[in-house]
Amino acid sequence: MNDTIVLRAGRVSLRSSRRALLAYGLLLPVLVGCVLAALSMGSRPLSPAEVLGALAPGAHGPDRLVVVEWRAPRALAAALFGACLGLSGALFQSLTRNPLGSPDVIGLTTGSYTGVVCAIMLGGSGYAAMAGGALAGGLGTALLVYLLALRQGMRGFRLIIVGIAVSAMLTSVNTWFSVKADLDLALRAAVWGAGTLNGVGWAPVGFAAVAAGLLTLALPVLERRTRQLELGDDTASMLGVPVERTKALLVVVGVGFTSVVTAVTGPIAFVALAAPQIARRLTGRGGVVDLTGSALVGAVLLSLADLVAQHSFAHTSLPVGAVTVCLGGGYLVWLLLRESGRS
Repeated sequence: MNDTIVLRAGRVSLRSSRRALLAYGLLLPVLVGCVLAALSMGSRPLSPAEVLGALAPGAHGPDRLVVVEWRAPRALAAALFGACLGLSGALFQSLTRNPLGSPDVIGLTTGSYTGVVCAIMLGGSGYAAMAGGALAGGLGTALLVYLLALRQGMRGFRLIIVGIAVSAMLTSVNTWFSVKADLDLALRAAVWGAGTLNGVGWAPVGFAAVAAGLLTLALPVLERRTRQLELGDDTASMLGVPVERTKALLVVVGVGFTSVVTAVTGPIAFVALAAPQIARRLTGRGGVVDLTGSALVGAVLLSLADLVAQHSFAHTSLPVGAVTVCLGGGYLVWLLLRESGRS
């Protein structure tokens, strides 16, 4: 009997792994296609052959300037930042065991916005001040939410409720600033708060890539522990997992991925919320956290959203955050209706 159960479990696991590999194999060409489209489309349209020629070592001329200096940083930023948001969403949804448990829902992106507002109020200007304010605001908000939710062990639903409350309070602070601050300062904060990839250059992309690379070093350990945590805190503890320390590490790494993005672009909503759920449905892994799938789906979602933001209206480039809000709002309504139907 036990051998039969083990055999069936092995077949299910093998089938799930094959489906996951198939999903990865489909997502990668879509992502490459999005990047290639971003490099080709614009006021100076280029063919794929011209794009590849501009990327070749030793290439010169206007095509190389357009592709390498103007379009490539934005295209790579969309893919990288989408992957970071997908990973952050997967970590928080695994931590809370709730599809609503994402950084934008529990207030971390709002906290980053508040951090930038504080930096502007203190006279900060330039990329370093914005990045420092965003990182400090995101980490400070995460610490506040974590401490308020920590009572006889942290519970996922409590973390979401506390995060929504903290987000509402921080939103009121941001609104007060936009009403009372000097017009120039308020406009600077509003432009950053729209969430945009306009004007992204190689320097912030390089910073974000290094920071994201350092954070990914913790993912193999976290992925193994999160699968054990999904069995329940008591079971995970019996298996030797330091439950509360693991949850704290999940918060820190998840905030890190979110802050990497918001420090450069401002808050971009709903990618972290939607990417892990879409990945689970594509890979067929159900309630098991899938970091690889979440990263790939997040990269594809933000790359597609940025293409829409750049080319939907002639001579007008929208903030990518506006596109993700429009697309994500419909997804959130569907998710809420689905969850209410289950209860």
